[in-house]
Amino acid sequence: MAQELKKPLVPASRFGLRSRHAFFLAFLLVAPVIALVRLDVLHDLILVVAIVFGVSTLAFLAQWIDKRRAEAERWRMPENILHLLELLGGWPGAFLAQRIFRHKTAKISYQLIFWLIVLAYEYAAVDFLLAWKITHQIRQWVGL
Repeated sequence: MAQELKKPLVPASRFGLRSRHAFFLAFLLVAPVIALVRLDVLHDLILVVAIVFGVSTLAFLAQWIDKRRAEAERWRMPENILHLLELLGGWPGAFLAQRIFRHKTAKISYQLIFWLIVLAYEYAAVDFLLAWKITHQIRQWVGL
């Protein structure tokens, strides 16, 4: 008698972080990490890093839970909650979860908001490192 094995809801071969995704995430983190280091307040820096790591972990877990619920055809986590976690600094964890679990990667409306959040973080970090020159130029151009 052959034992019947339960098949996973998603094949294991679909999971995994590709090295190009890890390199891309590392690239995306360069400017924000340098900006955090330049804040020049060590005790606050440690707190900020701990908060960002915690929120990223929450965002990762939220994506994982949502993926599991989608596979089981159960109640899903609202997208605005997922985006709120990303906006609060959890976008690196959400990025990892999306790539590892292949979750929300094909939904264009979700990805648009996700990448706008990432772009906002990149803009803020780079502009901070440039002493807000980009923002000053934009304000002058607009006439504010």
